[in-house]
Amino acid sequence: MLVAAVATMQAAIKVDRIEPTDWYVGLDNAVPSVQLMVYGQGIRDAEVTTDYAGVSIDSLVRLDSPNYLLVYLSTRGAQPGVMELNFKQGKQKKTVKYTLKAREKRGNERYGFTNADVLYMLMPDRFADGNPGNNVIKGMRSDRCDRSHPSVRHGGDLEGIRQHLDYLNELGVTALWFTPVLENDSPVGMYNDTYHGYATTNYYRVDPRFGTNAEYRRLVDEAHARGLKVVMDMIFNHCGFEHPWVADMPSNDWFNLHEWLKESKGTSDSRGTSFKQTSYRLAPVLDPYASDIDLQETVQGWFVSTMPDLNQNNVHVMNYLIQNSIWWIETVGIDGIRMDTYPYAYAEPMARWMRTLDREYPYFNVVGETWFENPAYTAAWQRDSKIAQDNSYLSTVMDFSFYAMVDSASIEPTDGQWRGFNRVYNSLVFDYLYPNPKSVMAFIENHDTDRFLKEGHDARKLKQALALLLTVNRIPQLYYGSEVLMNGTKRITDGYVRKDFIGGFPGDERSAFTEAGRTAEENDMFHWLKTVLHWRKDNLCIIQGQQKQFIPYNGIYVLTRQLSDHTTIMTVVNGTEEARTMPVARYAEVIGDADVATDVPTGRVIDLTHDITLPARGTLILDF
Repeated sequence: MLVAAVATMQAAIKVDRIEPTDWYVGLDNAVPSVQLMVYGQGIRDAEVTTDYAGVSIDSLVRLDSPNYLLVYLSTRGAQPGVMELNFKQGKQKKTVKYTLKAREKRGNERYGFTNADVLYMLMPDRFADGNPGNNVIKGMRSDRCDRSHPSVRHGGDLEGIRQHLDYLNELGVTALWFTPVLENDSPVGMYNDTYHGYATTNYYRVDPRFGTNAEYRRLVDEAHARGLKVVMDMIFNHCGFEHPWVADMPSNDWFNLHEWLKESKGTSDSRGTSFKQTSYRLAPVLDPYASDIDLQETVQGWFVSTMPDLNQNNVHVMNYLIQNSIWWIETVGIDGIRMDTYPYAYAEPMARWMRTLDREYPYFNVVGETWFENPAYTAAWQRDSKIAQDNSYLSTVMDFSFYAMVDSASIEPTDGQWRGFNRVYNSLVFDYLYPNPKSVMAFIENHDTDRFLKEGHDARKLKQALALLLTVNRIPQLYYGSEVLMNGTKRITDGYVRKDFIGGFPGDERSAFTEAGRTAEENDMFHWLKTVLHWRKDNLCIIQGQQKQFIPYNGIYVLTRQLSDHTTIMTVVNGTEEARTMPVARYAEVIGDADVATDVPTGRVIDLTHDITLPARGTLILDF
């Protein structure tokens, strides 16, 4: 009798989790058939039924692992409510409740970021610690929080960001981009302790050390109340090694180069001989002459050994990822997505993702990380590119050429040919390749690059770079702390370009969030940038104006924006270490009959009837 009872218990149907955790009715245009990933020991062979009005089961997909079952549901015509999914396996039965929710907005009521915005990119772990109680979470694989170490968690969280939204309003940015906030449950020592967030282990849960899903929603709501948009960082190319998929692969082709996972027996300490890291060479993805081996090494190779490479060509993998992005839009109300390592994933499934979002959210925006410093390569990834073989449908791409050229201009003088700001001029020349230049994201630094200031404090050069960034025909992205002269290089580790914001953590001796806590030099930089950012808001000349640039002359580079009503903005930078004169007659075509202009950051009135002398590395943003 005891044996029979034990056998009955062992045969009981188990449903440990279902993803998505809930779903929304009225998304039939985006997802006509919702994929429910059901996980439980031996669940693969179960039959599933439901009698919820408006819901029908389209198909059941039984994968290689006996512990996964994909249930595809049609919810067309269904109303919000709690449905019952009935599982049957032999004589065993189990009923699981599943919630269908009402949407708060229609898809065409969600508006993404545009060139009218300025994005402020920050790392939650390094910005501010609003709740020290979540720095270490019992049961997670890493119990280390040590601010003295640059490559482990420091304790920043979503609550810390929320508590400083007023600071971001004061600064004048209009959108926030956080590095990934989803769970990264990896052990200490795993690729910088995954404080950065790029090794997802749960796609439906905010990392508890950052907060909860509810706290994420509260942060987004309060940001919106203050006129701030929120951009969510996502990663479709790879996940973290400790994701449940690794120990129990749903199917043999769920990952690229999955043979290594089998050799390693699901433990990150083992290094199988078949493991292959990506070459990090993106050229083969678009190269018309690319060899098969080069393309495979780029796209199928793993980013690092602790981040298994997802196979987006598996339709079920891609359905899962597409639904996840939609779920976060509906659940939290994000205003945009930044997609990490975009060209490393397979292009056609990623294009399908973009088409799906476009159908449901026509005014949403996605920016893809396309790390290549040649404008032709970047332009080929933008939606409707005429130089690409296939349409990516990707709205916005990141301008790594602008970043690299501005960086070069900061360390070399502008001469009469190629060096200095000539490099920026020559990069912008290729804007004719972009279908939509104003939907290209420009930046001068981010979490993966050296800080613009390197290990110095030359605010003159930083102001030049920011002046161009905020007036060029682009979507500008700032990196947290630039406004208070934060510096650092990757010479030792990435952690030195991801330092803690001063004053964001318990025990800090001063706070750069307040004027009283900033040094004189930091306040000068903060107020300079604040003035420019508030001037830029709703500035139609910046948003809609035509762009014109002049070849650097006498070491001075000039970029202008103009509207038909003759409103003109002229950004002038002296790219040398000595005073240089700008002959106004050379710029008569944009100055016209204007006599004076206002320098935006300082409020000084500039006489346009006489030549203008700029000090070494001087900058003007003229409005007239």
